[in-house]
Amino acid sequence: MSQQGKILVLVRHAKSSWKDANLADIDRPLNTRGRRDAPAMGRWLLGQGTLPELILASPARRARATAEHLLSELGLAPANLVEDRDLYFEGSDGMVRALERVEDRFDRVMMVGHNPVMTRLLNQLTGGDVWNMPTCAMAIIRFDMPSWGLVGSTDGELLAYQTPKELK
Repeated sequence: MSQQGKILVLVRHAKSSWKDANLADIDRPLNTRGRRDAPAMGRWLLGQGTLPELILASPARRARATAEHLLSELGLAPANLVEDRDLYFEGSDGMVRALERVEDRFDRVMMVGHNPVMTRLLNQLTGGDVWNMPTCAMAIIRFDMPSWGLVGSTDGELLAYQTPKELK
């Protein structure tokens, strides 16, 4: 696909727990619903025929756990998962920077991060008008570009959008 384009799967982390008010934001784990929704969304993605070659995740515990659930459901090796600090409260510019650093040998990349930035990035890359990506929502975007270095200046096409609630 590298001659024709790239695929990006945007994922907002699954539902996190607020049970322990003393935990720092970066340390919040997934709650029961989050641990259920992430594998279900992984199965949905498998059904779309879009298997990422690389997963970039925020270093926040809830994002990393979401990515690990997806990694397992998709049958990918742990080496396919990379943490990137630019996905933790660095805005959509930070997320674009992270994508621009991806090696061009990867044609299909997943990014697991946070709102409201994930929704903003989805709309920025596709010209869309999604109001809010709920927890564990996924968007599959296709780009006609040979290099991730062009992602910030290339319009993407939204191929699919799914939420855990719509799976039920």
